[in-house]
Amino acid sequence: MASEPHAVSGHGSWLLVVALLAVPMAVVPADGDVTFVSLWGFLNTATAGAGYGIDAYPVWSYFLDQPRSFGSLPASIRAWPLAIGFYLLAAASASSGVGLGREDRRVTGGLLVLAAAASLWVSVGVATRFGVGVTSGWFSVLPVGAVATLAVVAGAYRRDLRRIVER
Repeated sequence: MASEPHAVSGHGSWLLVVALLAVPMAVVPADGDVTFVSLWGFLNTATAGAGYGIDAYPVWSYFLDQPRSFGSLPASIRAWPLAIGFYLLAAASASSGVGLGREDRRVTGGLLVLAAAASLWVSVGVATRFGVGVTSGWFSVLPVGAVATLAVVAGAYRRDLRRIVER
């Protein structure tokens, strides 16, 4: 039952949460190329020098190749591992509801809200590096991950999260 704290997510909610792992945090359309900033790294539709193709740069390579320490990176980049963690914990929570029959939907919904906030923070950081509002315009970086995550929260977990506030 939905009013119980350990209510189980249906397969539909679980599928939505797991699908968020594939949604990019930000989409950066620029000069005919598109860069997808995902939880797992960068995916660009144009390779360096070739002009056409797909180029991927995994997030772990990004952090391992970084000459600066993690603490000296911009806050928006340091939020990237947080976003990954929140999404994975939310997916694990929803999966436990389907696989084990035990899930606190308030926890899953709360983790998704935190994941959306971290994802938005990464998108805002990318946007500031692309000069949003100054040279590129407001739609130079699209925060699709945060929007999609909040849509899942509103559609599947709204009632559960509202109960936290009402108590």
